[in-house]
Amino acid sequence: MTTVTPKNLFEKIWDDHVVVQEKNCPTVLYIDLHLIHEVTSPQAFDGLRNRGLKVLRPNCTVATMDHSIPTTDRTLPIADPIAAKQLDQLRINCGEFGIPLFDIGNENLGIVHVIGPELGLTQPGVTLVCGDSHTSTHGAFGALAFGIGTTEVEHVLATQCLLQDKPKTYEVHFDGFVPRGVVAKDLILALIAKIGIGGGTGHVLEYTGEAIRSLSMEGRMTICNMSIEGGARAGMIGPDDTTFEYLATRAHVPQGKGWDQAVTRWQNLQSDEGAAYDQTLSLDVSQLEPMITYGTNPGMGIPISQPVPKPESAQGPVASGAIRKALEYMDLEGGKPLLGQPIDVVFIGSCTNSRMSDLRQAAAILKDRKVNPGVRVLVVPGSEKIKKQAEIENLPDIFRAAGAEWREAGCSMCIAMNGDQLSPGEYCVSTSNRNFEGRQGKGGRTFLASPLTAAASAVNGMVTDVRTMLD
Repeated sequence: MTTVTPKNLFEKIWDDHVVVQEKNCPTVLYIDLHLIHEVTSPQAFDGLRNRGLKVLRPNCTVATMDHSIPTTDRTLPIADPIAAKQLDQLRINCGEFGIPLFDIGNENLGIVHVIGPELGLTQPGVTLVCGDSHTSTHGAFGALAFGIGTTEVEHVLATQCLLQDKPKTYEVHFDGFVPRGVVAKDLILALIAKIGIGGGTGHVLEYTGEAIRSLSMEGRMTICNMSIEGGARAGMIGPDDTTFEYLATRAHVPQGKGWDQAVTRWQNLQSDEGAAYDQTLSLDVSQLEPMITYGTNPGMGIPISQPVPKPESAQGPVASGAIRKALEYMDLEGGKPLLGQPIDVVFIGSCTNSRMSDLRQAAAILKDRKVNPGVRVLVVPGSEKIKKQAEIENLPDIFRAAGAEWREAGCSMCIAMNGDQLSPGEYCVSTSNRNFEGRQGKGGRTFLASPLTAAASAVNGMVTDVRTMLD
């Protein structure tokens, strides 16, 4: 009698997509869906031209504009010549190679990791890549999704395959009930603060547990989005009824009998009982506080009520030196609270936190309140569809009445290559995913936090514990 070895979610998808596996060689892995944007694709298309190659399967690639597009009035010419050239080149490349493109003015335009799920392009069990590190977002649907480099973008365009070394697996179990004032962003910041920015290196994280199952799909996308910030290759969550309900009305999912067959197939995309992982970790979220970063990488995070750590409290000279350097850049003092720290800007947006639930959370705090006069607030939806839905719900009226700016969809201040950026020395509470030096503008200082914390801080003009403002 043959014994079937239990498999985890990653192993099931990986094994189903292996094209060739030779001993002591990388795996040739088939890629179901390839997403591209204007920043990391131009050189890949040039490579195809230089080799005289075509795109093997144009219908398996979808393009959008997001990083370089302005979030201000788009009827005006694009002021940045480099951004304008990138966008023009994407139009040329997609037209020449037959790839569908969501251009400025298209109703499906949006951040690449927002539109994939909302259009139903992202589905359980697929392999999905993009020339962008936060491709891990799509793993929330039980997909194997990861970022690739420009050379690899060319490989996928030409062959629909990639050479990949098989990563290890890491189960992260979030147990308990999520407390009031705490949302998905706080869960993932807490994890990264615990394991560090290299804790997941070489692994695919699978998120399990009661707290994960209680999250909406948008919350799950936030969790998977920041897997890369813990060093992981990808993040994944097994699909369930919440997943199927989200996908049921999306444009690109199967219809009729095809839908029923797809759901039956997707229901098997759970880790088998007894499946093994290379590493496991359990976190109890029941006592978790809102989280916020104090330093210059996403692993430098603390519960909002706790003081900024002192460099000498770190284990070892390397960690101590990293904290010291970060505090010098941030102009903060170890041992002092971050609560009450004055801020200049609040950014609510990015592929991490620009979906409807994020905007609703921010609006709930800003409703019938005013932004502090010394703070500039940018609220940027993740897609044209989200922008329209927010307008149906009158959220822009709430933001504007509070004194915030309501913008066009795009990556905006997350990447600061589109006109939205911090000035040197400015402090920003941001719902984005990275707080590296200069990430949001040269000399800018970023505190990563949830939409709730960001909105509360906007009202008070300083880092604020949102729990003090909840009814």
